[in-house]
Amino acid sequence: MPFVVDLAAGTVEREDRSAETGHFGGSILGLRLLAERTPARLAPYDPRALLYVAAGILGGAPGPGLAKTVFLAKSPLTGVAGEAHALGPFAAGLRGAGAMALAITGRARRLSYLLIEGGEVTCHDAEDLRGLGTAATTDALRARHGAGAHVAAIGPAGENLVRYASVVTDHAYPAARYGLGAVFGAKNLKAVVCVGEAPVSVADPDALAGLTAYYRDALAANPLAALQHGEPGFAGWAGDVPDPGYLAVRNFSVTGESGLAVPEPGAFGVRAVATRGGCPGCPNDCLKTYGPPASPVRGSGGLGQEAFPSLGWNLGIDDLDAVLDANALCNDLGLDQVSLGGTLAFAMECTARGLLPGGPAFGDAAALPGLIRDVATRSGAFGDLLAEGSARAARLIGQEAMPYVMAVKGAEVPCFDPRVQPGLGLGYAAAPNGPRYDALEHDLDFDPALGLPYCFPEAARVGVAPETAGVLDAERGRRTARLLRLWSALDALNICVFASTPTRPLTLDHLASLVRAVAGVEFTVGDLLDAGRRRLDLMRAYAIREEGGPDELPARFHDEPVAAGRHAGAVLPRASFAEARTAFYEELGWQ
Repeated sequence: MPFVVDLAAGTVEREDRSAETGHFGGSILGLRLLAERTPARLAPYDPRALLYVAAGILGGAPGPGLAKTVFLAKSPLTGVAGEAHALGPFAAGLRGAGAMALAITGRARRLSYLLIEGGEVTCHDAEDLRGLGTAATTDALRARHGAGAHVAAIGPAGENLVRYASVVTDHAYPAARYGLGAVFGAKNLKAVVCVGEAPVSVADPDALAGLTAYYRDALAANPLAALQHGEPGFAGWAGDVPDPGYLAVRNFSVTGESGLAVPEPGAFGVRAVATRGGCPGCPNDCLKTYGPPASPVRGSGGLGQEAFPSLGWNLGIDDLDAVLDANALCNDLGLDQVSLGGTLAFAMECTARGLLPGGPAFGDAAALPGLIRDVATRSGAFGDLLAEGSARAARLIGQEAMPYVMAVKGAEVPCFDPRVQPGLGLGYAAAPNGPRYDALEHDLDFDPALGLPYCFPEAARVGVAPETAGVLDAERGRRTARLLRLWSALDALNICVFASTPTRPLTLDHLASLVRAVAGVEFTVGDLLDAGRRRLDLMRAYAIREEGGPDELPARFHDEPVAAGRHAGAVLPRASFAEARTAFYEELGWQ
């Protein structure tokens, strides 16, 4: 039962969708509303555009992997459904305030915020918050509504309609991809504030407690979960230098020895802020917060796995302080680290090739804070240009810049190189909402020699057998579709991929039990996979309706092989990629 908020009219209504089955109040319901309530090819910034924010039935419940909120709208970056997920405590805050979901339309006359308290939604003036970062906005709203309030806010990037602006929840937990912060800005919506501690309804508390205890006991024996739990966490790139071709270096143009370093593990400790318990109910504590020790935005340094490669190596930078500072600044200003990094890397390659005179240069760590601020405020020599994202910026620079756009459907590709992991690359290209690194598990995890054998039995249950990571054929296409369907189910139900099968402790059976324990309904592994299929089908139908971009990768991944190291020669032949893509479509029943 979502709250339907019309910011222009100042109305709030409840819409009863309880008779519908299979959506669990998450993104499936949001996609249905998006298709029903907006006409085809409506501009993302049109006041009639719909913005959906939901914890759903599962999000915010006190169990492992359930600290997740979905933000959904037509993306100003891709023109198709943009779905971003925020981990952390906001889902519990939304539920505690008495809401499972919001469907927001219209544009407020003045900058405003929504307050949810006691199961009621009201709109309030936020003009005094204009121009503030997400940290100062959160602090101001907590001073107004109580220290326990949970806040999802945009910074200057969202207000200035930067096409990859993010929404940041509770200082450190962003819903980063696809420009949902710009949709907030277009609606003159500065924040959503949740006040209250109403308990989340759980059908079988004992069963949920048992699953939590199991997860806690399983942490040490699961390599990835143990890595996430420890310091510096799985987002803290440290220790061994990755093999050439594994990560983006200088806009994916360098696939030999990069000359760039990875920090020592102890280097992160001096920058840490205690964040234990950041995801309520989950024992894993994956997300660590790192930030400038003397900075007012220190608490904004929630570190996702993509920040160091995207703001570091992809820009030719290996200075840990510079990258962590840039990450915290992105969260405070409200910018997606992946699209910002990809756009800056594009600009840096254009500069190096003489296409952008006076533009930013690879390796210039000192210039990074200024560049980030210029983009967020659309100021300076290049801020307005780069705020449009790399694909639109290239069209403005000229046709000769197009080969250096590393984007799919207008969204910058994540930092994991698809030449080494072609299944991941196929997921970047063919996922109907655009490229995300956490849309499916990585190919290397299932490599017979380099992978994680403990997860092979779980993978086999969804039709994924071990296979050498670099192979690109029809079977790779089918395997990719099956993995995408599985993780689509997790997104549909607001279950964290970093807690779940096949590589983390929550197995398929545990996931079905989790749904039964919280929702009190019969639920099987087949139901789980059906939810993933429904979400993908709805996203693809919407993408077709909106005439979204092609399911293609940048030419560089087809034409420029990895130059050195273990993965030397890895490339994505066009004919093999087309064969795998056809098999991918067939597996999902797409024409």
